[in-house]
Amino acid sequence: CKATPAPCGTGQTCNDPNTAANKLHDFTCTCDSDNSIKKVDGPATCTKDECTGKPCGTGQDCKDPNTSPGSTGDYTCTCTGTSIVVTGGPATCTNDECKATPAPCGTGQTCNDPNTAANKLHDFTCTCDNDNSIKKVDGPATCTKDECTGKPCGTGQDCKDPNTSPGSTSDYTCTCTGTSIVVTGGPATCTNDECKATPA
Repeated sequence: CKATPAPCGTGQTCNDPNTAANKLHDFTCTCDSDNSIKKVDGPATCTKDECTGKPCGTGQDCKDPNTSPGSTGDYTCTCTGTSIVVTGGPATCTNDECKATPAPCGTGQTCNDPNTAANKLHDFTCTCDNDNSIKKVDGPATCTKDECTGKPCGTGQDCKDPNTSPGSTSDYTCTCTGTSIVVTGGPATCTNDECKATPA
């Protein structure tokens, strides 16, 4: 056991039960990581799989690329079903899709991700702020905001909203029925005194 180089190698303990000069090849190498693994007259095949103790936790896959006793801290934790990998410790397996850049829903919509586990993707919901019954999963909803719904023009006028996207406001028009009198963003003044026509 006192030979140079050491007959067992790193991570092993050598024991020679009989040191008499004529008693050779009877030494035993025992793995420090697992003393049930041993070999007589040569180094044992020792392994130390750091994943055995489940250091990654639930929802993660552990892999130890080098199971030799001298190799530590090189295991990897991968969030199951994703590309999120951390070496030497557990990964943080969360992925709130609503926090992505650019925002997945857009203006005038609220995003909700019911499950932020890293392997739960495409389950976020976009809901229109002006009508929470309009929503869509895994993408922006088709939101509309027709400003004519509240009848802003009043009686005797025709209302038209050319752009019903939530971000478009005050672009509706009020037209006096049967005339060419048009006002944008508010009610028109619908009077027609024929005596004031030009020429008189």
